[in-house]
Amino acid sequence: MAKQWTLLLAALLFCTPELRAQTQAQQFTFQVSPARAWTDTGLDLASGDALEISAAASARAFVNPPDCVPEGVGVATADLPLPSASAGAVIARLHSQGAAPVLVGAHTKLNIEEPSHLFLGMNIAGSPPCQGAIAVIVRRTSASSAAKTETSDSQEKSRSDQLKSQLGTAAQIFMSGQFGASKTDSSANSSGTASPGNTATSESSAASSSLKVSDAPLDSDLRKDLDSLPRRVNDQFNNLGDMVNFVIVGSQKDVQAALDAANWHVADISTKKALLDAIQETYENKDYLQMPMSTLYLFGRMQDFGYEMAEPIAMVASRHHFRIWKAPFTWKGQEVWVGAGTHDIGFAKDKRNGNVTHKIDPVVDGERDNIGGSLQKANKTKTLTYYLPPNPVQEAKNATGDGYHSDGRLLVVFLQ
Repeated sequence: MAKQWTLLLAALLFCTPELRAQTQAQQFTFQVSPARAWTDTGLDLASGDALEISAAASARAFVNPPDCVPEGVGVATADLPLPSASAGAVIARLHSQGAAPVLVGAHTKLNIEEPSHLFLGMNIAGSPPCQGAIAVIVRRTSASSAAKTETSDSQEKSRSDQLKSQLGTAAQIFMSGQFGASKTDSSANSSGTASPGNTATSESSAASSSLKVSDAPLDSDLRKDLDSLPRRVNDQFNNLGDMVNFVIVGSQKDVQAALDAANWHVADISTKKALLDAIQETYENKDYLQMPMSTLYLFGRMQDFGYEMAEPIAMVASRHHFRIWKAPFTWKGQEVWVGAGTHDIGFAKDKRNGNVTHKIDPVVDGERDNIGGSLQKANKTKTLTYYLPPNPVQEAKNATGDGYHSDGRLLVVFLQ
């Protein structure tokens, strides 16, 4: 992993935004898996819109059944949603009902001829022929923004200087993590937070201090379900790790929209993909905010989504982040999402293998409250409530060996 991070930084340091963006395109990231027949992207499409869809499998090593890959792993059969494509292939649909699926595979382009709504899924009927999630990137160029725009030379130079500064900061933090703690890291470790200069950290502190929490007791049925939740997540070797410290009640569409409004970004799921995305977004004058996140497990499966918040590029070392899983139960017909959030404040040695990994802030309640505070600040919450389950986690270590402590409470977030 350390070599891959070094490659990422080295590649980015040689990238300058010399190419102007050709069109005003929007980019969205989703995950599809055999667990859900169709994923509603929430994207309404207009006539004349152009879509470019790319898919990449996560780096896994399943044998039976094998890893899911964008092109599919099984033979085409008549009972599949798209009989002409391999079983397990990534597919898309442009209407909620009645529309024939189209093959996405690893990459495809679609021209929208009539108002539509995009759904993503996998070409599966019956028992899944594979396991594991696939990341799907959708780039939409709307008909109204197809006109090309020119950027002035002074703007290009300013952007180039900004990126170089960001990359320099990221490299400095990363190398100090490799070869010894810097003053910034020492300060971060002693205070339990990242450097005061970190904008994301400053915002999170403000969000936590102004958190408005309801004192009303939770519904008894919801309390019973929360009591049944696992207290901690685990890695692929079943080493217990981060604690479960928050719950969000709401549909997938509402959860994703709320997190987007609160400036959370979906994480990449592989370092190779992260390198390609970072280079692409650097050339397109964008901040890269989707550094890869390791896979952890809850309810016997990997996270449904990983989100992160940080300063551009420098998030290589310091970032707020969490993973969420859809719970196996609902509350009053609403989906329930279970999350584990921590704050990376630098680098440390992985106690399992001696490699360089992220070091977390041991005060994990701060990240729990930051998540709730960011959603509340974005006006996406109805109420927030603390709940102390039985056998709470108050002192533990994550899967890489870092210790942390907590008051053991869950933050339960009800969306608008």
